[in-house]
Amino acid sequence: MFCPQCGREFVDRVNFCCQCGTALFTPPAARKPLCRSRVNRKIAGVCAGFADYLDLDPTLVRILWVMLVIFGGCGILGYIIAWIIMPEEPLAQVCPASAPGVSPQAAPSR
Repeated sequence: MFCPQCGREFVDRVNFCCQCGTALFTPPAARKPLCRSRVNRKIAGVCAGFADYLDLDPTLVRILWVMLVIFGGCGILGYIIAWIIMPEEPLAQVCPASAPGVSPQAAPSR
């Protein structure tokens, strides 16, 4: 293993370079949960949820699902089961906007 910053070679697997302090190991990112989309939905958001989970285009997943319905026959049953089982995407929390340059603590009280 080589440090990308200073080029020092390490025999053992280390998290940080002892020469320059550069991080050499980053833990894998947590997987996002499988849930139905609230925004990008045509019927129930199942295809958009699968597309978001697999990092694909939702239109491609919809086309594949329609092909499964036409040629496989089990696509409708699978869609209904996924509709029932998959939870909806959590609501996005929106912070109230304040006037620029004015903090809520600095506002004059009456």
